[in-house]
Amino acid sequence: MPAKSVSGPAASAGGKYKADASQKRVQSRSSKAGLQFPVGRVHRYLKRHTKSATRVGAKAAVYTAAVLEYLVAEVLELSGNAARDLKSKRISPRHLQLAIRGDDELDLLVKATIAGGGVIPHIHKQLLEKGAKKSS
Repeated sequence: MPAKSVSGPAASAGGKYKADASQKRVQSRSSKAGLQFPVGRVHRYLKRHTKSATRVGAKAAVYTAAVLEYLVAEVLELSGNAARDLKSKRISPRHLQLAIRGDDELDLLVKATIAGGGVIPHIHKQLLEKGAKKSS
């Protein structure tokens, strides 16, 4: 007796379809919120690492993922501009450093040292004034 082969979208999707007869496609929380960052993973991390709260709401994960996505998009845009100014096609740690330290709000937010970022070019104004007086 030959074995029955189950075919169709429910058998081959690997969890992308519900088991009911309507075969409605399951949508991730990230796609529902219109985000690229994983809302489910952020929710799991919030539940695991939040010591003060015993429960974490579903909207908290969506909001946190949206904030993280916005910050990453902002840093990537500024560092991409810095890379283009330096005629490079890749974003290096130097470009990240220039982008973050060049923006006042991001500089306040990111206090960490970026490995391989170098320093921001700065010449003290008194050094410039003395050089101008000697030359003239």
